[in-house]
Amino acid sequence: MAGGDGILSGPLDVDAPRRPRVVHPTVEARRGLVVRERGAATTSTVVDCYADRVVLRDGGGRERLVRLLPGAFEVDGRAVTLAPPAAGPGGPGGTGPPALTASGSVVVPGAPARVARASRILVEGVHDAELVEKVWGDDLRVEGVVVERLDGADRLPEVVRSFGPRPGRRLGVLLDHLVDGSKEARLAATVDHPDVLVLGHPFVDVWQAVRPSVIGVDRWPEVPPGRPWKHGVLAELDARGVLRALGVDGAADDGARFWRALLGAVRSWTDLESSLIGAVEALVDFVTAPA
Repeated sequence: MAGGDGILSGPLDVDAPRRPRVVHPTVEARRGLVVRERGAATTSTVVDCYADRVVLRDGGGRERLVRLLPGAFEVDGRAVTLAPPAAGPGGPGGTGPPALTASGSVVVPGAPARVARASRILVEGVHDAELVEKVWGDDLRVEGVVVERLDGADRLPEVVRSFGPRPGRRLGVLLDHLVDGSKEARLAATVDHPDVLVLGHPFVDVWQAVRPSVIGVDRWPEVPPGRPWKHGVLAELDARGVLRALGVDGAADDGARFWRALLGAVRSWTDLESSLIGAVEALVDFVTAPA
């Protein structure tokens, strides 16, 4: 091998000191401190801080609970590690971490449902709407966001035209199976409007956006092309005894009964696939952004 200056070009000193780990300066997470999560586009303000988490409020007034990881934040343009402040003025006011909604947002005690915005979020069908309500319902009521059903992606162009999107009247759309070459992708491509955002997940049905572990299986059954996906899934789960374990024995031809069991097993956003979580969170941000 020709000589060079690569890492294997000379003898290795195995006893040489290891490269030191990067140690970020520690900053107390006092109320009002302006921080940026590394990789985020916008800044947030510290609302409260606990042993391992910090409550941040973004520019739209939404609060989130974020883990205190080393070097995970920026203050004045430099990477830092946030730490709970010492007791005293500006220190944490709570006695423990705040209550969270199913989506992981901080509960706003006693907050009434906001008057509905003109902006809306559309989902394909009743199962999509029920899953979004189960996980994001509390947040949507506080934000005044109404979720409506398309009852089929084929209606998307017509519904967008009749809705009349404009500044202050935005439309967010959540589609199933939004992948290259799919019918949903072709329909989404027909929508070109600055006040409409179409996002989705890659799954054939929103059932797949629920982690299969919540019903005690390691993966969703694979259904061969040409067979209705839900029928194939129910038949396979029935054969495995999964439906019996869920208390819906005999529901192989009854998708509604299985769906009730699946939805009932969902407790929070941690039971969902990341592609659905990211799409819904982005749509909520889009329809609640200041006009």
